[in-house]
Amino acid sequence: MTTGIPGLDIAAAIAAAVVALGGAAALLYRWVRSLRQIARRLGDFLDDWAGVEGRPGVPERPGVMQRLSSLEEKAAVIKHEVRPNSGSSLRDAVDRVDARTAHLDKPE
Repeated sequence: MTTGIPGLDIAAAIAAAVVALGGAAALLYRWVRSLRQIARRLGDFLDDWAGVEGRPGVPERPGVMQRLSSLEEKAAVIKHEVRPNSGSSLRDAVDRVDARTAHLDKPE
């Protein structure tokens, strides 16, 4: 479509090209911004998974595997205390107290 005025036709073509390039640039900016957010979140996840070394002003954060190992050790200690064993567990102590006080429940 032409207007019959060559200068106006050129100006319209330039304006259309500028608008198209601006739209493409805006779309590219949004894609790049989205990719940067995804990359930052992925980096945060990997830092949390692997852990972060301590640095001045920031304490060390252990990784998932180190924290899981710590939880397994704590669970083993708890398991030792709630099951009867050699007499040193909490369960053994409760059983001893129960045996000593069993006669208090019987009516005279």
